[in-house]
Amino acid sequence: MEANIPEGFTVFSVPENQRKKLRSTNMVERLNREIKRRTRVATLFPNEASLLRLVSAILSETSEEWETGKRYLPEKEI
Repeated sequence: MEANIPEGFTVFSVPENQRKKLRSTNMVERLNREIKRRTRVATLFPNEASLLRLVSAILSETSEEWETGKRYLPEKEI
């Protein structure tokens, strides 16, 4: 445990405004709600691969939005 103490303090190298957002799981919860909402529309999948394709598409779309759209953790403070 003592050997990993420096890794535990890595979070303090992140600016304080971003650190506050890292404490919560809001991003993950929102993503899980979006997956649930989109899979509920289909209700029945013919096989596991079709479910995997839909979830992969949702995750890919979300990743693209995070990379190009509004940033949850901005690099600079505005």
